Amino acid sequence: MTDSELIDHVQRESLRFFWEFAHPVSYMARDRSRSAEDPGDDVVTAGGTGMGVMAIIVGVERGWLPREEAVRRLIVLTRFLLDGDRFHGVVPHFMNGSTGKVTPFSPVDNGGDLVEAGFLLQGLLTARQYFSGADEAETALRTMINRLWHETEWDWHTQGGQGVLYWHWSPDFGWKANHQIRGWNECLITYVLAASSPTHPIAPETYHSGFAQGPDFKNGRAYDGVVLPLGPDLGGPLFFTHYSFLGLDPQGLRDRYANYWDQNLAHCRINHGHCVRNPGGFKGYSAACWGLTASDDDRGYAAHAPDVDTGVISPTAALSSFPYVPELAMAALRHFNDTIGAKLVTRFGFADAFNQTTGWYAETNLAIDQGPIVVMIENWRSGLLWRLFMSCPEIQLGLRRLGFVSPHFTDSTA
Repeated sequence: MTDSELIDHVQRESLRFFWEFAHPVSYMARDRSRSAEDPGDDVVTAGGTGMGVMAIIVGVERGWLPREEAVRRLIVLTRFLLDGDRFHGVVPHFMNGSTGKVTPFSPVDNGGDLVEAGFLLQGLLTARQYFSGADEAETALRTMINRLWHETEWDWHTQGGQGVLYWHWSPDFGWKANHQIRGWNECLITYVLAASSPTHPIAPETYHSGFAQGPDFKNGRAYDGVVLPLGPDLGGPLFFTHYSFLGLDPQGLRDRYANYWDQNLAHCRINHGHCVRNPGGFKGYSAACWGLTASDDDRGYAAHAPDVDTGVISPTAALSSFPYVPELAMAALRHFNDTIGAKLVTRFGFADAFNQTTGWYAETNLAIDQGPIVVMIENWRSGLLWRLFMSCPEIQLGLRRLGFVSPHFTDSTA
């Protein structure tokens, strides 16, 4: 295959996770596939579903999926969410894809998950902008997406105005999880959506006193000559650079804290540079075999990063970095496909991760890893998802409220 054909192939194969493996009742994304024969279970994921919605848009735009069927499925999905468990409008992390009832994520987390709600609504608002037809079906879809958006009570998650967002609330345990959302991490999109809400917005100061006051927010140090504006030492796992930026376009996006294109580019280069240096001496690491992020591994699941490196490479890390370092990502794609080959092939694209030091190759695919591959490659190819999400007038207003500037801003949102 040519490079273009191979890119088409990896997008289409990864998309199949959200089309062929979607839950048959709700069409939400299952959390993971576990083997080549696994029929799947009823555990569906809110955040992974948002990423899957964006992947489906790519499929429709490229002619790989029929528009009418995509709209029909998304109507079923949004109606299921409206009828399912929500807590002050906030969806849980996991749900039962047949009943809509919450599936507890932890002993005290059986309620709303604000970060997962953010990833879900990032996808649904993108779909609202894409499916803009005047016909009955697309109009109904937009109406239901707007209801989910308007009913999400972002301000509730400040615990009465405490100047920071809290990740979880449970009707049984209240705020017992007590997890403040502070940066730098994958949660920028949560604050942007919270500030953009037309019905339950947070005060802009909540972003500045909450997210921007995290212990790992500001950095400014250089690693192998690359200055990292924000984040923990060595950048952390690469999903920090992907999840919020599936819809948020980092090109020209800046506020008083950072230029977000510079931030994400530096993060990718530091992650790649670490794998090239390979201080742990792990088998297989090279300029073409790189990428540390959260994924399954031979011990379970972990957020892999330069400072949490166990020899596990996750294909989504490099492939979702195409917008930032396309040459390095293409080299990784060629290596995964041409050199490693069959050991990494699953029914839904590349396996979630591998460790050549131990000889382990995952038999799983994860929604939150497959989705960014499709979406971020498309953002590199055409900017489609960035353009759609950034066209939301509420998002432009919310970003302005937080002090951001972006080339996407229009006079009508001033």
